[in-house]
Amino acid sequence: MSSKIKVIGFDADDTLWENEPYYRETEDKFCDLLKDYLPKNRVEEELFKTEINNLELYGYGIKAFTLSLIETAIRVSDSKVPTTTIKTIIELGKEQLNRPNLLLDGVNHVLETLKPKYKLIVATKGDLLDQERKLNNSNLLQYFHHIEIMSDKKEGNYKDLLKHLDIEPDEFLMVGNSLKSDILPILNLGGYGVFIPFHVTWLHERVDESEVSNPRFYKVNSLHELLKLELLGS
Repeated sequence: MSSKIKVIGFDADDTLWENEPYYRETEDKFCDLLKDYLPKNRVEEELFKTEINNLELYGYGIKAFTLSLIETAIRVSDSKVPTTTIKTIIELGKEQLNRPNLLLDGVNHVLETLKPKYKLIVATKGDLLDQERKLNNSNLLQYFHHIEIMSDKKEGNYKDLLKHLDIEPDEFLMVGNSLKSDILPILNLGGYGVFIPFHVTWLHERVDESEVSNPRFYKVNSLHELLKLELLGS
């Protein structure tokens, strides 16, 4: 199968390195802090509600998450949560910000193999400072022609990206672990998407895979398998 793909975009979090498990670990510690007010499942529900309500204001990333943790703690405790607990929550956020980058298996080999044939870019969303820090710590910058850190990953954001890259949608392939953010928007624009499921996915990003029916949609189980796709001339 021949294709005219010129640019391959990679999501960062949970596509190039681990990320979501850290959020779940922090959330577990947070729920434990508030166990005197509500059971774990109720704290999780209240936190998710807060995060969704705050997306328009704060966007994505650990700092936004930490602010939502604090707001949730105040609300579920009816403003009775002690300042020592608020301090602990802030420390949990800082601890997560300082977690090391753990690259997923095969990242360097895959990027090294694809770089001579395609322009590779990072297309990710989140807090600018945090994502820049993770990218710098990853030692992967050498592989990428362009880095795009978006406030969100919707069709309009991808349209702007394609315009900046000066390519047509069918010349672009997006690789990521989120059907909602990485795959569906680019498929809708006429590009290609490769879905690599990750074992932990934030509730807000979950989409039923059976709803995706598109000839430009591919699913692989690991980055290694990306190199075997006929689409890429393997």
